[in-house]
Amino acid sequence: MVKMSVADVEAFLAREFPQIAASGDFSVLETGPMSAKLRLNHGEHHLRPGATVSGPTMFALADIGIWLAVLAQIGPVGMAVTTNLNINFLRLPGAVDLVADCRILKLGKRLAIGECSILPAGGGELVAHATATYSIPPVR
Repeated sequence: MVKMSVADVEAFLAREFPQIAASGDFSVLETGPMSAKLRLNHGEHHLRPGATVSGPTMFALADIGIWLAVLAQIGPVGMAVTTNLNINFLRLPGAVDLVADCRILKLGKRLAIGECSILPAGGGELVAHATATYSIPPVR
């Protein structure tokens, strides 16, 4: 059962993580059962030499995307934190918007494990794949 809709996630980010919400860099496209989609609205500050979206930008996209997929399931728990994230960069995306298609593989009481496929927003081949683990704080 999804506990947070796209509107709920956007309101949470505006309230608790305004530096992400106000940047305009990311758009929450959807939340669903054990999943979320996030779009990177690329700009010059996301590009590395060679006019392609940088690795750190794709890392952030994966981290935020999987984190939001977890929050969509557990609710607005801001202190659910990344404990591990592994990313494989598969090909250069170019200077394009990207979509992170994220899903939760396991959702426990203390840990959540997810994966993220990053693709060009206009379609094309997978440019990066990430897996991550998040620590969920105890309910008070």
